[in-house]
Amino acid sequence: MAGKSSASSGKRGRSAITGRFVKQSAVRRSPSTTVNESASKKPKKK
Repeated sequence: MAGKSSASSGKRGRSAITGRFVKQSAVRRSPSTTVNESASKKPKKK
């Protein structure tokens, strides 16, 4: 399941029930059971 996700906008959708990642289309369809998380860009340690 290690495919490229549609997180180009920096947001990830997650189901509030199962905790699994969902597509942005599912977030728009079910706003009461999903949440958008912003993907933080952590700087790499050197």
